[in-house]
Amino acid sequence: MPVEWLISQRNYSPMELNRAITEKLAELAKLEFSGQELDSIQQDLQQMIGFIEKLNEVDTTNVAPLTHIGTEGNLLREDEVKGSINNTTALKNAPAPEGDFFTVPKVIKK
Repeated sequence: MPVEWLISQRNYSPMELNRAITEKLAELAKLEFSGQELDSIQQDLQQMIGFIEKLNEVDTTNVAPLTHIGTEGNLLREDEVKGSINNTTALKNAPAPEGDFFTVPKVIKK
């Protein structure tokens, strides 16, 4: 079955995702949405859940579990010692160095 066909099937989800669950997911993700945006997100999430439930119908009895999609596994390079710069040179163009460190503005507020 091609993925496009599965995606085009919009009414295949027996699990219903209600507004309260969608709002809770948005709260947990620290996201704020308008009512119309929440409706759209709820529909998208419902389609994703339906797609996963559709995949559960596929017979996988003779399929070995995979840890990677490809057969290559992890391809790692050899460690190589390369030239580097000292702290003074690295901090030369920093807008607000503090001792031997870069300083950055706070981006997460609680």
